[in-house]
Amino acid sequence: MDGKKRSNIKAGQLVDIVLKKDQPTGVLTRGHVKRILTNSPTHPHGIKVMLEEDNMVGRVQVIVEA
Repeated sequence: MDGKKRSNIKAGQLVDIVLKKDQPTGVLTRGHVKRILTNSPTHPHGIKVMLEEDNMVGRVQVIVEA
């Protein structure tokens, strides 16, 4: 599922995000959503979230489970 729509993302979901430091390489980090940080309904680069694991922040590229 697409990570560009805020309505697709819920707390606790398993997602793949790209961290700010990994944007040039596109390396993805997998984790569960703790908080949704983007307020707008959509974002062209993915909705920004904080993960439960280590409070890492990045933009959702893939929603692994719905």
